Amino acid sequence: MAAERLKKQIQFILETDKIKNIFRMSKIHDGSRRENDAEHSWHLALMAFLLSEYSGEDIDILKVMKMCIIHDIVEIDAGDTFCYDAAAGLDKLEREQKAAKRIFGLLPEDQSTEFMELWQEFDAMETPEAKYAAALDRLQPVFLNYLNKGGTWQEHNVTKKQVLQRIRHIEKAAPKLWEFVIRLIEDAVSKGFLAEK
Repeated sequence: MAAERLKKQIQFILETDKIKNIFRMSKIHDGSRRENDAEHSWHLALMAFLLSEYSGEDIDILKVMKMCIIHDIVEIDAGDTFCYDAAAGLDKLEREQKAAKRIFGLLPEDQSTEFMELWQEFDAMETPEAKYAAALDRLQPVFLNYLNKGGTWQEHNVTKKQVLQRIRHIEKAAPKLWEFVIRLIEDAVSKGFLAEK
């Protein structure tokens, strides 16, 4: 029994190594290349722990970090969907649900259930932990676009209004981070990194 459990866990670990080959639209800090999902998830987990005092509600930080680590694993099958591409988002949920079932299904039943529940909770953004994790998921690309002087914002003609609409969730989930990110966005507009309209 223990050997079979370990076999499934190792199979999952090996399968999830593929996340390193899923590249996001966001570029790393210097703009030299696109960030992969593994880097993004690690960065979110670090931010979650480091910035936890700014959550608008009491949170279980370990649960948040688990969400951050697993939230994009489904993209191994479903691919990364650029948040400003409405057409690509039409079947996103269906693709991701199918991927979650397959990938999390590699795990022993108890862990498969836990991972699926964490992934669904993150996606629903209703619990304090999910709200905070999702807020960081929206904040991190803002940092990267700011650091690389507009990056994907400029490549895809993204406007301030679009960014604010995408990140509005931060305001309630982490009010102090919202204040900071608003100042960062205003600075990005004044420096020409982000179009006002």
